[in-house]
Amino acid sequence: MNDINANDAVLVKEYMQGRESALEVLVNRHKQRIHGFIFSKVLDRDITEDIFQDTFIKVIRTLKRGKYNEEGKFLPWVMRIAHNLVIDHFRRNKRMPKFQSRNDFDIFDVISDGEDSIESEMISSQVHEDVRRLVEELPEDQKEVLLMRIYKEMSFKEIAESTDVSINTALGRMRYALINLRKVIDKHNIVLTK
Repeated sequence: MNDINANDAVLVKEYMQGRESALEVLVNRHKQRIHGFIFSKVLDRDITEDIFQDTFIKVIRTLKRGKYNEEGKFLPWVMRIAHNLVIDHFRRNKRMPKFQSRNDFDIFDVISDGEDSIESEMISSQVHEDVRRLVEELPEDQKEVLLMRIYKEMSFKEIAESTDVSINTALGRMRYALINLRKVIDKHNIVLTK
């Protein structure tokens, strides 16, 4: 079987057995997808290139240590690494775009790359799971508003009517929910993927 037709799992195995060129095939095969994913988050070519390089440094280190056991799901695994590095980048620069307190806030902005691909769905479901766990730590009134806003996609007017409070109170609860969520994330030093 030549490299063009070899599936990712075969190439990963060959690389782990010492055939360096197998990794080059994997990088070339997935470069555009991973590059596009990173760029859609950071919107800067140089930073994208840096994060892309760091992603593959991590990939190489993990494979060299024989720690890879993703059962052939190479691309989703690499995408998770890239996503974590994007989060690290925003952390270092004190810019967490998904935690801005604004009315059209969406905690998942950072992971929607405009493609309904299997990889991004996997990453998305993992992040959603992590966020749900964090949301459980919020006070009940804040949790209620946050869940209505994010998971039920209700407007603040609908939330206010449903919870029998003013729009300002609903907005206030949302704001405090986001502040508290941020505190929980910082306290546990959580990156929103595994």
